[in-house]
Amino acid sequence: MTSIRWTITTATRKALQPLLKQAYCRGDRRLVRRITALLSFAQSQQVTQAAEVAGVTREIVYTWLKALAAQGLESLRYVKLPGRPSRLTKTQKRRLCAVLEAGPEEAGFATACWTSLLVQQWIEREFGVLYNRHYVSELLRNLHFSYQKARFISDHLDAEARQEWLTATWPEVLRLAEQKEAWILFGDEVSFAQWGSLGYTWAPRGQQPTVKTSGKRKGYKVFGVIEFFSGQFFWRAQTERFESLTYQEFLSYVLTQTTHPVILIQDGARYHTSRATRDFFAAHEERLSVYQLPSYSPDYNPIEFLWKQMKQRATHNRYFAQFEQLVESVDEALKHFAQQAESVKNLLGLYLQQLELVPAANTV
Repeated sequence: MTSIRWTITTATRKALQPLLKQAYCRGDRRLVRRITALLSFAQSQQVTQAAEVAGVTREIVYTWLKALAAQGLESLRYVKLPGRPSRLTKTQKRRLCAVLEAGPEEAGFATACWTSLLVQQWIEREFGVLYNRHYVSELLRNLHFSYQKARFISDHLDAEARQEWLTATWPEVLRLAEQKEAWILFGDEVSFAQWGSLGYTWAPRGQQPTVKTSGKRKGYKVFGVIEFFSGQFFWRAQTERFESLTYQEFLSYVLTQTTHPVILIQDGARYHTSRATRDFFAAHEERLSVYQLPSYSPDYNPIEFLWKQMKQRATHNRYFAQFEQLVESVDEALKHFAQQAESVKNLLGLYLQQLELVPAANTV
């Protein structure tokens, strides 16, 4: 009896790969299993291994191979079955939500962020239900999840220091502010580059939008503080680099804007903690108290959110052929926010509430 040796060509294997992706997107479990078996056989040339991967018998794999040899890719067409996909129970949905919040790494995936494809694979793996990928997105929205852009956080974060800030330092700042009737100022710096900045925009599919740039690295630098209770925004712009002296000059200016005591919250930039700056703090200790944010925690400084709003208004998708054009645009945005204390306060309050730093900004 002559044995038959089955081989799947490279061309057929390449044709099967996009079909597998399409099957996943449609939630066609049968076709996913069938193509998975064929691709496994193409790689290993072992029917037994292909059967194990797909969870079927060797006889079924042989049937699929014969059909592929006789009919080609046409053998992969299934008649669509009637009926709606199986629904997840309330218990399964609660478990899904818990897994999504824990993150894909906890679920065994080698990534820190969920995609609808990964969620689809997890649901199939755990519940035996293969949803259409687009339905997965709808399901996630119904479970109060949204598709968002991730952000980086430093792997040097000190979790204990951050928790200490939330539970001890921040309440202490609030108590001190109430006791002294003091301003609470969140301070930081930002640099606006002449080459501009990019933001999301609408464009035809397959045609990535473009924005002209001068490519010049020159930047317009801004010191800024926002007052927690009132939303007042104070700033000073310069073309020179940030350093201790200019930082002290800016703080001196801020101190002239109020007769209240001031509580300054800042990060650990060198010019914030230099010997000269510490001497400045000591010379003004009767009015000025200083608190350091935990290291690598820009998300705990609400002025960062204002800087994002600034860039959206002043530099996103803008072309600055001359440096003076950048300065004019940034100055306009700075003046706008300096005159919009209520809007800044609302942004500040929402941002702090999201961080669970209470009370809200409009609480006096």
